[in-house]
Amino acid sequence: MLERILPGASNLQNYHPLLVHFPIAFIYGASLMYFLGWITASEKLQWTALWMLMLGALGAAAALISGFYAAPGLMISQSVRDVLLRHHKHLMVATSIQTGVLAVWALATRPMPTRFRYVFLVGLLAVMLLLTAGADLGGEMVFAYNAAGSACAQPIDLKK
Repeated sequence: MLERILPGASNLQNYHPLLVHFPIAFIYGASLMYFLGWITASEKLQWTALWMLMLGALGAAAALISGFYAAPGLMISQSVRDVLLRHHKHLMVATSIQTGVLAVWALATRPMPTRFRYVFLVGLLAVMLLLTAGADLGGEMVFAYNAAGSACAQPIDLKK
């Protein structure tokens, strides 16, 4: 059925690539909205940020679960697993945990923490750095080592 709705998805080895982009967008968006809400003292922006952070945290959990499910079946060489996939997993687990902690904190102090606000904002910056580094490794696996499809012969050894 998915092939009729999303024919390109039939070329995917797993559904992880379909789930990863939403939390990335929501987490970056939430961070931007929180910083703008803090600078302008806009409660509307802070509420928007809270909703985006909640959606980002839920999406990150789904992406993390799908990634753990997908990893054993990836058609990549052992060298790519050892060097890229392992680090990608560690960064994305850390990203998901930290996003979850910040989301619970923000939800408990709706819409944005007032005590230790700077710690919260630094936490958002840290999440964005972790997310960027982890997504970069994921992108490298997909585009340099064909981890998401079957466009070239598998496995491709690590070039580094």
